[in-house]
Amino acid sequence: MSFEQNLAKVVSRHEELSELMADPQAVGKDGYVKLSKEFAQLSPIVAVINEWQKACEEMAGLENIIAEDSSDSEMKILAEEEFRSVKARMPELENRVKLMLIPKDEVDSRNAILEVRAGTGGDEAALFAADVFRMYQRYADVMNWKHETLQVQETGIGGFKEATAIFSGSNVFARLKFESGVHRVQRVPITESSGRIHTSAVTVAVMPEAEQVDVEIKDSDLRIDTFRAQGAGGQHVNTTDSAVRITHVPTGIVVSQQDEKSQHKNKAKALKVLRARIFELERLKIELERAQTRKEQVGTGDRSERIRTYNFPERRITDHRINLTVHSLNSVLEGNLNEIIDALATEEQAAKLAEIQ
Repeated sequence: MSFEQNLAKVVSRHEELSELMADPQAVGKDGYVKLSKEFAQLSPIVAVINEWQKACEEMAGLENIIAEDSSDSEMKILAEEEFRSVKARMPELENRVKLMLIPKDEVDSRNAILEVRAGTGGDEAALFAADVFRMYQRYADVMNWKHETLQVQETGIGGFKEATAIFSGSNVFARLKFESGVHRVQRVPITESSGRIHTSAVTVAVMPEAEQVDVEIKDSDLRIDTFRAQGAGGQHVNTTDSAVRITHVPTGIVVSQQDEKSQHKNKAKALKVLRARIFELERLKIELERAQTRKEQVGTGDRSERIRTYNFPERRITDHRINLTVHSLNSVLEGNLNEIIDALATEEQAAKLAEIQ
């Protein structure tokens, strides 16, 4: 579909919605609310399209004046000046239209559940997992988001085998979605006596928070086991079977939760994470199907892919998806991630823009 056809389609739909909304009784209360929401979303886009079309018509009129033999020289000079002025505005207007036509991901505005897991590297990987998890908590503070830790499995020396949190606020998933993947660290571990640099890795998974209407979970599809919560090193920290392990049999997804002393609260938190994982699994299936036809994803979308390296000796961070290197490692670990995330968002926007050319 050409650029002009895209514009005509948007304008036509906007006019159709206007006609449908003229008879609220025919569409019903719920239908009217849905149509009103779509109409409100399209209205600012149509306003920019109208501005662009008006400029096109103005240019065509000026071209006619310039081409006419009967036009006096002074009028032609004025028309040529005005033509150049309008033509200079066209790229900016066209770009505004294209930006507004970029399809919005409906989950971008949602809260996010973020999981960090230690990968290869033993104790050093667990220590880095704790660093990365705290980095996102600090980033949430920078963005004025709320964050709640759902569960943490600690090691004996302050590392995290895995940790999960929910982040709430404005456009949380839109910002954090770029963080899914393998994060590699190169540094001298505190456990290393010879000063040798080690390479370790952690995996980050970011999922949009799912509502009950998004995912239907049948009780018959769940296997729920209870056990005693354990602390670092395997010692029991609870005398009752308050910890919960939920297995979703159709997908094989397993979620454990033991941070709360109440079995009921642990089950509720585990179901929240389970719902998000199932929703993300289905969402990624759709995205991968789309990616095969439009080649628009940043990277392959494979969570096993290494996306970023944190090099402590050189105080630098490299994001391999866009070949971006910043020499502000300490600042990033303190939660100042916007420079990197802004660059990734710009790259995604450029890919989507190319799709509607």
